Amino acid sequence: MAKILLATEKPFAPVAVEGIKDVAAKAGYEVVLLEKYTEKQQLLDAVSDVDALIVRSDKIDAEVFDAAAQLKIVVRAGAGYDNIDLTAATAHNVVVMNTPGQNANAVAELVLGLLVFTVRNFYNGKAGTELKGKKIGILAYGNVGRHVAQIAKGFGMDVYAYDAFCPASVIEADGTKAVESQDVLFENCDIVSLHIPATPETKQSINYALVNKMKKGGILINTARKEVINEPELLKLMEERSDLKYITDILPDAAADFEKFEGRYFSTPKKMGAQTAEANINAGIAAANQIVGFLEDGCTKFQVNK
Repeated sequence: MAKILLATEKPFAPVAVEGIKDVAAKAGYEVVLLEKYTEKQQLLDAVSDVDALIVRSDKIDAEVFDAAAQLKIVVRAGAGYDNIDLTAATAHNVVVMNTPGQNANAVAELVLGLLVFTVRNFYNGKAGTELKGKKIGILAYGNVGRHVAQIAKGFGMDVYAYDAFCPASVIEADGTKAVESQDVLFENCDIVSLHIPATPETKQSINYALVNKMKKGGILINTARKEVINEPELLKLMEERSDLKYITDILPDAAADFEKFEGRYFSTPKKMGAQTAEANINAGIAAANQIVGFLEDGCTKFQVNK
C-alpha cells in the first residue's frame, strides 16, 4: 500500500484533510499526518518510509530527500514551489508538482480587497478615491493575473498586462490590453500588481529604476514573492517620492523601515493570498488527485522539475 505524508507546519482545514484522505482511500493508499511540527527532525523521521508527500510552504531541501528513501513524488499544494529544492529532487529521482490555479481566485480577491482598503486611506475616516476608471497593470498573466483582470474589470478598471511568456494575442482575447514591456506597464498604469515567480531572472527585479517609472500617486501591490522586490531600492524611492504606496501580503525583511511610511505602506502579518477555506480545500484535493494520477498512470502534467 502506498503511503502519502501530509506534512504541514500550517495545517490544512479539517475538511481538506478529509478530502485528501477520501481521494487516497479510493486508490487504496494510506495517509499519515504531520501537522504543526516544530523541529526539522520530525519531518526527517516522518518521510523515511513514504511514497508521496504533500506540503504547503514547508521547506523541502536535500536533507529531506536524503531521508526519504522511498519518496517518488512531492506536491506543493499551491502555485509557488520555491520552497522545494528542485535540483535535489531531480538528483533523487523524485517528481515535484504544484497545483496551479487552485488558489488563483483567492489571491485575486485579496488583491482587489487590499486595493479598496488602500484607496480608501486604510479606512481612517478620511475621503479616498475609487478604483473605477483607474489603470491597473498586471505583471505576469498566469492563473492569478487572469483572475485579477476579470475582477478588476468588474470594478470598471482599465486593465493592462505584460507577460514575457504569454502571447499578446492571448491577453487581448480576454479583453485585456497587452503592452510590449514591463517598463511600459509601469509607465502607464496607476496601479501595478505583481504576479511573477521568484526566479533568477525576477529576483530583485522590482527596483528603483522600474518603480520610479510609475506616475504620481502610483500603487505597487505584491502578492507574489518577497524576493522579487529590491527592498533597499524601494525604500530609497519611497523616501524620495512621498506619493508612492506599497501594499503586500508578504512581510518585508525590512518591515520596520517600511512602517515609517505611514499611510503609504501596508503588509499583512502573514502571507494571506491562499488563506481561504475554498483555496485550502481545492489545493489539497488537487494535490491528492495528482499523486494518484502519477502513481497509477505516470501522469506528469504538472511536473515542475526535469
